Amino acid sequence: MSNSLPIRRGNPGRPPGDTAPPSPRTSSDGGLSSVDNALHLLQLIGERRVLRVAEAAEELAVARSTAHRLLSALRARGFVMQDKPNGVYRPGPALNEIGLAAIGRIDIRRVARPILEQLREQTQETVSLLLLEGQNVRFMDCVESPRSVRVGSRTGLMLPAHCTAGGKAILAALPSTELLRRYPDRTLESRTQSSIQTWEQLETELADIRAAGYAVNIEEGEKGISAVGTAVRDLIGAPLAALAVAVPTSRMPTADAARQIAPALEQAQTAVTELLRAEL
Repeated sequence: MSNSLPIRRGNPGRPPGDTAPPSPRTSSDGGLSSVDNALHLLQLIGERRVLRVAEAAEELAVARSTAHRLLSALRARGFVMQDKPNGVYRPGPALNEIGLAAIGRIDIRRVARPILEQLREQTQETVSLLLLEGQNVRFMDCVESPRSVRVGSRTGLMLPAHCTAGGKAILAALPSTELLRRYPDRTLESRTQSSIQTWEQLETELADIRAAGYAVNIEEGEKGISAVGTAVRDLIGAPLAALAVAVPTSRMPTADAARQIAPALEQAQTAVTELLRAEL
């Protein structure tokens, strides 16, 4: 949705000849109009994550050549990018850096901690906050299950991202170009016999995660531990962190069993996102 001001046609109460200033889209010099259109495109990219030239032209009510020129200018500055020539446009590194710079001033552990505790009470299982570091995830915070048989705190532990539920959820939310940048040779470390072994398996798994909205790990990182995870996105939709609920495999032996935990996990994700927005 555009944030541009509506066009005002004038006010009957104004003196003759005294009219409201033109809308930014109809500025006579075209400069302000171009700025407004470019900002509108950035907003659309942030909301939709994928934008085509035809869609941009329709939203802006301009010719496709004009939309293409604006998108090309944004791409040159790193605000948008394309996976291939003439492909769709996605958020670029400059846009992500702006979002991360804003989020970077916030202690995400402090913000997320109450939600981790609430989720622990709801599920009675161990809940963690994870951040992506290269091809790995680091467990930044953890609240343990009150049950006698439980997954212990793993705060500070680092594991391959593709072997954890939270890590896979983050990887599934990355643009394909960023995913390939992190895995240039497409080789994957195996932690257990259940670990994803090949790049093709990983791509299939990530597609399933995008469709489901959450990731599942059944003993892929550690024997005897299963988990459900979901990505927490920043203000422009890029994956910032992940929430994960870890369960002894005896209580979650299959991916189907994860469905019972997924709704509470997704509610926690929404709550953390709202708290992050309130901090800015």
